Amino acid sequence: MLTTDALREYGAAVDEGLARCMNMEQFYLGLVAKAAADTKIGELKEALAAGDLDKAFETAHALKGMLGNLALTPVYDPVNEMTELLRSRTDTDYSVLMGRAEEQFEKLKALV
Repeated sequence: MLTTDALREYGAAVDEGLARCMNMEQFYLGLVAKAAADTKIGELKEALAAGDLDKAFETAHALKGMLGNLALTPVYDPVNEMTELLRSRTDTDYSVLMGRAEEQFEKLKALV
């Protein structure tokens, strides 16, 4: 069951996320559950594998916004790093950052 305590243990900045949700805990937890069910992390991986940096940037940027607003720091950090690299269309190996993002996303999904 998803709780604010579990999210804190995960490393999320729960108080920041709650503040953005007017301190409505159930609303916040509902949004976190929706974020955990989102498919954009897979879309990002596919775009990177295809070398489509434009699509990868759009997807990473959308993820960054969602994760940042909910203060889901463990998965936000690698996605943010990828977003900034993709913003400048840096052609590099994204596998380490993608691996970190996927690992943290799976941990988030396990909390729900």
